[in-house]
Amino acid sequence: MSSTPAVGTALAPSSGHIIVLGNEKGGSGKSTSAMHIITGLLSRGATVGSIDVDSRQGSLSRYIENRRAFIERSGVPLNMPSHHLVPRSALDTVEAQRQDETARFMQSLMDLASNNAFVVVDCPGSDSYLSRIAHSYADTLLTPLNDSFIDFDILGRVDPETNKVTRPSFYGELVWESRKLKALRSRGQIDWVVMRNRMSTLDAHNKRRVGDAMTELEKRVGFRVMPGLCERVIYRELFLQGLTLFDYTHPQLQRNMTMSHVAARQELRELISGLNLPQAALAAAE
Repeated sequence: MSSTPAVGTALAPSSGHIIVLGNEKGGSGKSTSAMHIITGLLSRGATVGSIDVDSRQGSLSRYIENRRAFIERSGVPLNMPSHHLVPRSALDTVEAQRQDETARFMQSLMDLASNNAFVVVDCPGSDSYLSRIAHSYADTLLTPLNDSFIDFDILGRVDPETNKVTRPSFYGELVWESRKLKALRSRGQIDWVVMRNRMSTLDAHNKRRVGDAMTELEKRVGFRVMPGLCERVIYRELFLQGLTLFDYTHPQLQRNMTMSHVAARQELRELISGLNLPQAALAAAE
């Protein structure tokens, strides 16, 4: 069903900055990263909208539902994003489905972008028409990638003998098409950031090889690489309560932090800093 969307409607120049989390491979930590970006921006006083276009899994929506339930149960007044879930269309024909999905997504995007400094969009770990539309509206595209050649394969093909990248892969082509659509629509650009996620704390040989391959490919395809989140139990534990490590700065939730928690919070600060988000929007929030 997936194909290249139409150029589409340009957003108003005053619209909020759109951060899209995309990767056509599941299990890369998109929803966890999205929720921490949302709460990190909220903790700085920014207004944030969020859109979940992965209606089948709905991980970000469930995370936010868990957060809402925690607030009701505990009475702790945590900040919340304005959240929309955009479902896939159930209409009969492919063309009708595409028109319906485009209309639903654009209604959510225009509403949230006109009322918030930032909009965070979580895409499914697969190719879909909704995901392609979302990619084409990204100001910042963040691609979390598990630190292995299995996940690197969505970016480029690697020769097993030389460790050299032989050619870009299918997801890079999707981003290229999205960049063209955005340029035609508004002359805007997409800042594509690949985040090496769930990294081992050990300096393993495979870790260095993946890093070398990314360095080779980033100039050819046009992304920049930054370190992401290490594999930590705390990220999985917080999901059920809808919390993130940013929430532990709240007076009613402060707790003794282990060294692992302190390191994780620093990772998160570096994540948001590394996105190079518009300073004007962040300064206005603060």
